[in-house]
Amino acid sequence: MGKDKRESVTRIEGVLKSLSVDVGVRLAGSEGEKLAAEFIRGELAASGATVTIEDFPVMERRVELERLDVRIGNSWQTFGCSLFSGTPGTDGRTLEAPIVFFASPTDYNCRDLSHLRGKAVVHLGCHIESRDHYRRLVEARPAFLLMVDIRYPGTEPLADGMFPSYTKDLGAVPTVNVAYMDAWNWKTGGAETARLSVKGGMHESFSQNVIAELPGRDKKAGIIVVGGHHDTQADSPGADDNGTGTAAVIELTRLFASKAPFRRTIRLISFGAEEQLSVGSANYVRRHRADLAEHARFMLNFDSIGSHLGWFELVANGPPEMGELLLKLYETKGLYMKLNTSAVPYADHFPFVAAGIPSAYLGRSNCTAGRFFHHRSDDNIQRVSPELLADVITASAEILTGFADTATIPFPNAIPEDQSEQIKRYWEDLFGGWTETGSA
Repeated sequence: MGKDKRESVTRIEGVLKSLSVDVGVRLAGSEGEKLAAEFIRGELAASGATVTIEDFPVMERRVELERLDVRIGNSWQTFGCSLFSGTPGTDGRTLEAPIVFFASPTDYNCRDLSHLRGKAVVHLGCHIESRDHYRRLVEARPAFLLMVDIRYPGTEPLADGMFPSYTKDLGAVPTVNVAYMDAWNWKTGGAETARLSVKGGMHESFSQNVIAELPGRDKKAGIIVVGGHHDTQADSPGADDNGTGTAAVIELTRLFASKAPFRRTIRLISFGAEEQLSVGSANYVRRHRADLAEHARFMLNFDSIGSHLGWFELVANGPPEMGELLLKLYETKGLYMKLNTSAVPYADHFPFVAAGIPSAYLGRSNCTAGRFFHHRSDDNIQRVSPELLADVITASAEILTGFADTATIPFPNAIPEDQSEQIKRYWEDLFGGWTETGSA
């Protein structure tokens, strides 16, 4: 390992430790997230960049107690659960209701959901990607929802959340995530009734976007945007998701600052509240939409890129030339990636795409569903390879430097029509469109 890479690895290790060990859990709007933002500001400023912090409203998840009991046969058994961000608790009361199993991939085809009224609904599928489905579910007035992440047949509940625009517009009932294998055992064991008690819930707060600016030589040449998020899900130290993306933003700022100025401005942003569906990124794009529409030429986002075992996936939303070029450029650095040109709304590049800016999101999977420690308490520093991160960051710095300093960006500054329709549907349905101002 060369001297430059050793030094980069050491810096990356320091960032990961500061975020995932020293700060730990960094829920949107929490003191932990604020501490992370202040740490990031200090690191970015030390590189010589001009740094600002923009606050925006969020709903912070504050939970003091969660308890789920299920009656199987003649006995009550206690199981783990995790309150979905964006949904209410029970004010400490214990709610009791009969269990109904609901297979979301098919059961929304039922025209009448009144059979869910007053029930503890075991909802197979934790992402409701249809506003109409969510509306019908809430209008059925279930007692509470027990959400099962069907991507991972695990033994512990995974932290997650309901889309803020859904709960703001349509309301919510107490909703917790439960482990897939627990739900399996309820079904096979003939579970009849569930009791749920959650003390705490959602409270108005503020999150932060941390922005580093390296001005270019030519103001008319435009802006290259680089991003990653620093918040986590509940009970997760988030070393990979997304301490790795934050480390990339910090290290890239240092690398760029040592060679700036380039022809174009480089703007690097560490976003807050990504885990509530890119609330921070969406807020930034709404706030700066006119400036971005005029000047932004490309956006690259890093999210969960450090898993020891796995493969890289590049989600490219823009002209075909963009994705193909990025693949070839990374291949010249010895990094091979799977290209995905579908509209993917679950990362901070997506609001930029909705604003018409060609954007890409780099992630790393280690199983077909994503990462086996997704949103778990064991997403810790042992899951991450700093050496791999150093290679990815170095390669990305060279590619982005080329984009920042070339006379002409080698692909059109537009989103193709074949992607635009799906992108618009996601933006309006999941994010609330351009009129949405925040989640608080």
